[in-house]
Amino acid sequence: MVSRRRGAVAVSSNGAGRAFIGSFTSAGGRGVIVAAVDRETGALTVLGATDAVPDPSYLALGPGSTTLYTVSETESGAAAALDITGDDPQLLGGIRPVDGSGPTHLALTGGHLITANYGSGSVTALPVRADGTLDAATSVLRHEGSGPHPARQQAPHAHQVLPDPSGTWVLSVDLGTDSVRICALETSTGTVRLHGETALRPGTGPRHLAFHPAGTHAYVLNELEPTVTVCRWDAATGTLAPVGETTVVPEDVATDADAVVHPSELVVSHDGRFLWAANRGHDSIAVLTLDETGEKASLVTTVSCGGHWPRDLVLDPTGQWLYAANERSGNVSWFAVDPSTGIPRHAGSLTAPAASCVIFG
Repeated sequence: MVSRRRGAVAVSSNGAGRAFIGSFTSAGGRGVIVAAVDRETGALTVLGATDAVPDPSYLALGPGSTTLYTVSETESGAAAALDITGDDPQLLGGIRPVDGSGPTHLALTGGHLITANYGSGSVTALPVRADGTLDAATSVLRHEGSGPHPARQQAPHAHQVLPDPSGTWVLSVDLGTDSVRICALETSTGTVRLHGETALRPGTGPRHLAFHPAGTHAYVLNELEPTVTVCRWDAATGTLAPVGETTVVPEDVATDADAVVHPSELVVSHDGRFLWAANRGHDSIAVLTLDETGEKASLVTTVSCGGHWPRDLVLDPTGQWLYAANERSGNVSWFAVDPSTGIPRHAGSLTAPAASCVIFG
């Protein structure tokens, strides 16, 4: 699969590939960290960092790999652009309000930056200027609804925004309403409009979504129950249809009422054969196989995430290395992926306090 949040390979001054790590400054993180990537070993080496943006929990790489975009996951809510032509990121323009609270995710599409605002349950569009800086927000789409969980689903909580492979639609995954909204962006006005909404099983708390490389299926990882929902995707009509559900932890863990498991992120292999999910609490990476159609997912095993509370999971551009951002243990671990089984083998770790995400240039 062409990984979400990816662009062309960026190159640092020493010729190595680069990775960008987001972290919570309010919990001791360094903000946005730039690291060199050794393509042979998967190892990361810190090159520079900036704490110019508070709590940059999620990142997106701009066209040309010279600009990095980040949310500021704060109560007031903001987004910012960073110049990454050097190894020490520099704030590019001002920090822009998103007119929503607690933005947790972002995506670039149609000349705009779109943010998912968890606290306010909304999606915001901000135009991207020719120089890479952000303009003021042009629209905010507010979600409506709730779910059965008494503490987590009293209101909408948009957790992720993601363009579909065709580039026609923007999908917004809402943990609070147990649904995925399919939206259209009017690029001329920067207006995000609701096209449709797909209801998932009540109480599952959908968090993140990833597409199959064929573009015909999507996989929704649920946070309130340790499952992944397989859906058919029709880009022609902008329709998402659930067809099945699979656990991402062993059955005895999934049925244990006392077990703390909050899945966070999922990744599809570039060839569409495997699906990996990060499980916070269980502190594991689930390995699932996908059938030839992409419609059936089966849990094979789970392996340790190499730390505690894996908030993010990502493949490098080659598909050979899998990385986990372990928030509470403060490290990023990398794993060599067995190409025949999809099972990751721990290969190393980098200290990164309050790590929240990793993306690659």
